[in-house]
Amino acid sequence: MQIGLVGLGRMGANMARRLMKAGHSCVVTDLSADAVAAMARDGATGAGSLEALVAALAAPRVVWLMVPAGDATERTVATLGTLLSTGDVVIDGGNSWFKDDVRRGAALGARGIRYVDAGTSGGVWGADRGYCLMVGGTAEAFAHIEPIVRALAPGEAGIPPSRGRDGKTSTAHLGYLHCGPIGAGHFVKMIHNGIEYGMMQAFAEGFDIMRHAGDDTLAPDHRYTLDLADIAELWRRGSVVSSWLLDLSAIALAEDADLSEYTGFVQDSGEGRWTILAAIEEAVPAEVLSASLYARFRSRQDHTFAEKMLSAMRKQFGGHVEPKKT
Repeated sequence: MQIGLVGLGRMGANMARRLMKAGHSCVVTDLSADAVAAMARDGATGAGSLEALVAALAAPRVVWLMVPAGDATERTVATLGTLLSTGDVVIDGGNSWFKDDVRRGAALGARGIRYVDAGTSGGVWGADRGYCLMVGGTAEAFAHIEPIVRALAPGEAGIPPSRGRDGKTSTAHLGYLHCGPIGAGHFVKMIHNGIEYGMMQAFAEGFDIMRHAGDDTLAPDHRYTLDLADIAELWRRGSVVSSWLLDLSAIALAEDADLSEYTGFVQDSGEGRWTILAAIEEAVPAEVLSASLYARFRSRQDHTFAEKMLSAMRKQFGGHVEPKKT
């Protein structure tokens, strides 16, 4: 299947490579000519503009966006709306707010262009591991792009379906799912990221407590000098808290047990904030997720080892780099 891919950053380029490895044909564009040239060397068809990308695609065209949420996505979708035709598909794979999806979908739908939102999780490791994909849109649009989604997803990846799912018709065990109408995919991804904030905060605080277990403020017979890298490695095996976030924590601690390259300044992507807004709109209590978001706000003023852990995890899974010191 042929697909146009807009945005060749940390995730976009790897997604194109995974698609081509699966036999799909990619036409790519990016603000960086060097990024386009690099992908062309890997077998993609490079395009110098959105206009050139659309011209290189056969109808019905499928264009997947991996550009920053907000103005960049807004401008790109608006431009594509003037270039594409009835029956074409625009997929937003970034971290857009689901209410923006609903609005954009209605605007493109009035022109006969199908809009799909695809919450994409996998970070910089997705090229090899595959991407967990949460998709919103009409059933017809989803069916049209499913071969692409299936190629990007991890498949079963050695993880059998959960007990009790016998006879259930779903693609969830393959790492992708049509979650509902336009906006549903990004809504589910939003909550996913909100939960991620809470899980990361729990790991960060736990490791911070262990790091201070040997403080001289404690009774001498209650002090422990703990090897955090070894404990992270230990917990990866058979522990109920084993997870990919723990795997990444273990890597970061093995590389530098003091996390000296991190200041502890932790950004938030926006989806944590949107999760709390959704909780407020639904009158659903979300104390842990709220606290984890506020901890990130605090990290920009006072830094602890826990914040260094958060920053290290963000770099490991998403390549997120702390802002440079001024």
